[in-house]
Amino acid sequence: MKIESAVFAVAGMCFGIILGWVIGSQQARSGGAAPAAVPAAQSANQTGDTTQRQAPPLDEAKVQSLTTILTSDPNNASAALQLANTYFDAERWDDAITWYERTVKLEPRNVDANTDLGVSYYYLNRTDEALATFERSLAIDPKHTKTLLNKGIVLAFGKEDLKSAADEWKKVVDLAPESPEGQAARRALEGVAAAAHNSTTGGAAGGQ
Repeated sequence: MKIESAVFAVAGMCFGIILGWVIGSQQARSGGAAPAAVPAAQSANQTGDTTQRQAPPLDEAKVQSLTTILTSDPNNASAALQLANTYFDAERWDDAITWYERTVKLEPRNVDANTDLGVSYYYLNRTDEALATFERSLAIDPKHTKTLLNKGIVLAFGKEDLKSAADEWKKVVDLAPESPEGQAARRALEGVAAAAHNSTTGGAAGGQ
């Protein structure tokens, strides 16, 4: 599939620092109020990445073409999915959600569409809905590595639950160690270990 739904695409090189921020916020609970969990993109800005990024442009011609198809054929699941992916690629999360929801209504066992729906929820801070959506995907395919990878990401950043996140990433590495998902999961686990080490030695960047 064309789109890259893993949140790692947004976290980028700041992943280890972001995990340090999450660990720091967990530790802060023992001495005062901790910062609220935020999506990876926002966490990157809080940890010193001030680069301003713009959303990719929307392919208006493709949207128009697919909308025309769906107007005449509302049950065209393929067109609905393509439209959802087009909005996803442009980071138009609300619109992507609309069409992923339409897709999974038409194709309830489409695991990729369901998982991308969950990622779209996450980007709008709808963490519980994202996790519930991932659970639906895993009920269909318990070994779906993209879902496991993203579930771990949302657990880490949305719930600040690094232990549960690491459990999901270990499953990905065990299932498909050489796949893009497996390699990303391995980097995530390395990031958890490095961030935990830095937090105990004073080297990690904490939340302000």
